Amino acid sequence: MTVGEVCAVIEELAPASLAYEWDRPGLSTGNPGARVSSLIVALTVTSESLKAAKKARAQMIVSHHPIIWDPLPSLRTDDPHARLCLQLAQAGIACYAAHTNLDMVPGGVNSVLAARLHLTHVKPLLSAPQARQVKLVTFVPESHLAAVRQAVCDAGAGMIGDYTYCSFSTPGVGTFMPGVEAQPFSGKKHVVNEETERRFETLVTKARLPGVLAALFKAHPYEEVAYDIVTLENTDPSVGLGIRGELDEPRTLRTFAIEVCKALRVSHVRMVGESGRRVRTAAVLGGSGGGEIARLPSDIDVFVTGDVKYDHALAARKRNVAVIDAGHAGTEKWIVPALAAFLKKRLPGVRVTTQTERDVFSLVTGE
Repeated sequence: MTVGEVCAVIEELAPASLAYEWDRPGLSTGNPGARVSSLIVALTVTSESLKAAKKARAQMIVSHHPIIWDPLPSLRTDDPHARLCLQLAQAGIACYAAHTNLDMVPGGVNSVLAARLHLTHVKPLLSAPQARQVKLVTFVPESHLAAVRQAVCDAGAGMIGDYTYCSFSTPGVGTFMPGVEAQPFSGKKHVVNEETERRFETLVTKARLPGVLAALFKAHPYEEVAYDIVTLENTDPSVGLGIRGELDEPRTLRTFAIEVCKALRVSHVRMVGESGRRVRTAAVLGGSGGGEIARLPSDIDVFVTGDVKYDHALAARKRNVAVIDAGHAGTEKWIVPALAAFLKKRLPGVRVTTQTERDVFSLVTGE
């Protein structure tokens, strides 16, 4: 297994093109062609991550937070961050990050967070431009229709809500004249041939289109594959920022806050709202979600996120939305074991371990 192949497996779950434009997902250090027999999964790449990787003899660190965000102004070893990047490069350790793209997808950060809190009837909380869909149309002989459909749907096409392998096909006749250098699948050179074909069409989230096209070209029997990409106004209903859902029954805000502490294994949370108010419709957004309070649907009772600023709390109070701030790390850390479990299934020849990140904050009370 190579670094590049590991990256490709992660992007099957969370395509990098689903990240926001300002984000920096992907491979920050390392060679895509380097071999990988061991990797670790971490929330953030730190000096502790480097030590853990060396101890595990890992050639790769897969993280949620990108190690390089802004361009490095220098590679001076008296700068702690530049020194860490140099040490990773010197050790030959590749670093790959799945950041906001992993926030957007089923099975990502917010899906895991919602599952920890036992939310039901879940769906994306906020729409995102990355969820735009296109229609893929191609023309394939009847004998290969099933193989092409299988290939493109396995690559991520044809998903509508809880339904997969969604497509449509109609019969027709295609014409073509092979040139001198052509190696046609059927028909004769230098004459116009007719071929009975199926027009095959399916929906694709635009971010997944490169992988779907690669699968199409591999499965299609023709030397030159005719296809159309049709721009749509549709968005993928499974892709979005955050998750909303329902608690099994109403409870007080204080009771739910205590449940959040236990479920996320954090020492404390901060709370906005009257402790005795009843809540049932909940929304979650791992990491720093305070800035999205103004966009929340009006029927949300309580919002679980991290890094809530004072002005965010005031906005929540004005909108009559309760907020539970469980911290940045507290709301994101559970993606580490979930991503590790995914990679263990998909990379049977690679040893996958995790590195637990200690929260940088600690609680001091005046009592």
